[in-house]
Amino acid sequence: MSVADFYKGRRVMITGGLGFIGSNLARHLVDLGADILLVDSLIPDYGGNLFNISGIEARVRVNVADVRQASTMNYLVRDREVIFNLAGQVSHIDSMRDPHTDLDINCRSQLTLLEACRHHNPEAKVVYASTRQIYGKPEFLPVTEQHLVRPTDVNGINKAAGEYYHLVYNNVFGVRATALRLTNVYGPRQLMKHNRQGFIAWFIRLALQDQEIQVFGDGSQVRDFVYVDDVVSAFLEAGRCEACDGEAFNVGGDEHLAHRDLVKVLIELAGTGRYRFVEWPPEKKAIDIGSFYADSSRFMRASGWTPRVSFREGLTRTLAFYRQHMAHYVEPSAASAGG
Repeated sequence: MSVADFYKGRRVMITGGLGFIGSNLARHLVDLGADILLVDSLIPDYGGNLFNISGIEARVRVNVADVRQASTMNYLVRDREVIFNLAGQVSHIDSMRDPHTDLDINCRSQLTLLEACRHHNPEAKVVYASTRQIYGKPEFLPVTEQHLVRPTDVNGINKAAGEYYHLVYNNVFGVRATALRLTNVYGPRQLMKHNRQGFIAWFIRLALQDQEIQVFGDGSQVRDFVYVDDVVSAFLEAGRCEACDGEAFNVGGDEHLAHRDLVKVLIELAGTGRYRFVEWPPEKKAIDIGSFYADSSRFMRASGWTPRVSFREGLTRTLAFYRQHMAHYVEPSAASAGG
């Protein structure tokens, strides 16, 4: 059965559905004819943004709710066939400054959702958004799923726990679940109000506003970048892949770039911006993992997925989106300052 046939009319729920990846996933599911419920807490400073579903509002249902609320989740999961569980706190720095909130959102909320499925909809398939951060500093590159899980920050620890909850509920309670360990995802609709949720959207904002980009150290750290449409495709494949049940997979890009090279390409494509190398801030250096890129071949073999959008193409699309819609992603004064 094709992806289009599988999702046509299928009852889907996306937690974190007004966020970066969730809203892009929703747009693809609308095109596939799915019955879509978006759940998002719209917590300030997180990624939820009602503009992210501009143009598809009439074709999705939105429930503004906190995934930590058991009574709410018990009700919302009842008739959903596939649940894409993307709600979470993703800032590494915030997790170190406020570890209890990170624990609450990335652990307790996952248990709340899984318990709701266990007791009220055990037939649901759950796909969880995990992260490369659970690996910590790589011992070898590219990183495979055989690498030890040794997080360097509180967020990585709690995301690892959230992932394992899903796999335990798959193995013990029969709630089918798959975890996707995402690397550096970029693209339209990503939060850029601040720089605590990943550096690439922040770099894009600075370039478009013709400001200086500060690159830590000598910019030699290498990352793999994966465009959001490719990540959406990975979630859609995982949601229908029976061989993926009970497994965790890497999902990354097939191009590896040093930060300094990324910035050069970004400034070239944007036509604005400049960069300067600066010393590492101590709080960031303490949790930096150095170079990282993942081997996604295991997921490719299991699901048939492959990344299709090159970094230059993805960055070109992303810049075009923010040139048109920047005002919806930054504070009004900052938007006007950027022209």
